[in-house]
Amino acid sequence: MERVKRSHIALCAFLLTTPAPSLADTTATESVETTRPLFPGGALPPNIYTFTPDEHWQEPDDSYWLQFSNWVIASQRANSEFVEKFGEWADRTLSGSPQALPSNASYLRVGFATASEYGDPFKFEPEGRFRLDIPTVKEKLRLIIESESDELIPLAERRRSRQLPSDARTDNEPTGALRFISEIGDAINLNNDIGIRLRLPLDAFWRATARKQWQLDADWKLEAQQRVFYYHQTGWGESTWLGIGRDIGRGWLFLASSELEWVHSDREFEASQVFNFYKDLNNRSSLNPRVGVVGESQPSWRTTSYFADVTYRYRLYDDWLFGEVIPAFDFPRDKSFKDQASLVLRIEMYLSGNLSQ
Repeated sequence: MERVKRSHIALCAFLLTTPAPSLADTTATESVETTRPLFPGGALPPNIYTFTPDEHWQEPDDSYWLQFSNWVIASQRANSEFVEKFGEWADRTLSGSPQALPSNASYLRVGFATASEYGDPFKFEPEGRFRLDIPTVKEKLRLIIESESDELIPLAERRRSRQLPSDARTDNEPTGALRFISEIGDAINLNNDIGIRLRLPLDAFWRATARKQWQLDADWKLEAQQRVFYYHQTGWGESTWLGIGRDIGRGWLFLASSELEWVHSDREFEASQVFNFYKDLNNRSSLNPRVGVVGESQPSWRTTSYFADVTYRYRLYDDWLFGEVIPAFDFPRDKSFKDQASLVLRIEMYLSGNLSQ
C-alpha cells in the first residue's frame, strides 16, 4: 500500500507540469482562452516531493484500478495516432502533395455524460463529435466534414449545449463541404462553403461566414461574426453574433455576447444574450459561470427562457482526459418560468485535435 501511495504522488507531480487547456463553448466565437501556470516558470517547488530519490522508480503494486487506467491510456494513444494518421493520409490524397500540411484542424472527441433533474437517476450515455478539416494543395481551399453544423441547431440549444447530454440534443446529420477562404480588406475573414448534408435524400447547402475583431482600447476587445446560409430543403437563414470582453482582474475574464438569428421555417427571429465569466483556478481546473436569456419574435417579441449554469472542468490525465460538473437552472416559458434544475456529469476524451473545439 505504501508503494502504491508513493507511485501516485510521483504521477501527480508529473501531471502538474502539463499546461492546462483552455475552456471553450461549442460555439467558437464564444470561446475564452487563457493558460496560467500553477507555479512560476512552470517548475514544481522542491517541497512537493515527499519521497527519497531511490524511491522514485519503485514499481507500484498491481491492482484492478491500475490495469483499467493502463488500458484507457493505451487505447487513447493507439486511437489518437490512428485519427492523426487518417487526417494526414486524407490531406495527402486530396491535395496531391507528398506531405501533409501543418494547418490540419481535424479533431475527434468521445465521452460519456448524464443529466439528472430533480432526483432522476443518473444514466451515462455515450457522446461524440468530430471534424475532418483538410487543407488542400491550395491554401485557400479546404475540405470540411463535421458531425454537426451550428446553423442546424436551434439557438436556445446552442447556448445551453454543455448542459445537455447527447440524448437531449436535436438529431443532426453530418455535413461535408468545400470551403473557399478569402479576405475583405486587411482584417475581415470570409469563408464560403458549398456542400451537402450526408443523408438520404441529400440536401445541398451554401453558407458564407465573415469575421472581424477590433481592439477598442487597452482592455476591451470586440468581435463580430455574420453568417448567411441556404439549405435546399429548409430555405434561407442568417445569424449575427457580437461579443465584447476583457480581463476584469484577479484572473477572471468576462465576455458578453449577443446573437440574432432568422429561422426561415418558422418565419421568425430568435435572439440570445449571454454573460460569460471564466477563470483558470490552477493548471488543472477552470471555472465558467454563465447567465443568459433567449427570446423570439413571434407572435411578438418575448422571452422564451432564462438560464444559469456553472461549469467546473478538471483535467484528469495528461492533456486529453477531462471531467466536468455542471449544475444548471433553466426557466422556460412553456413551464411557466418555473425553475428546472439539473446536474450534468461528463467525462470526455480527446483522441486528436484542438481542445477548444
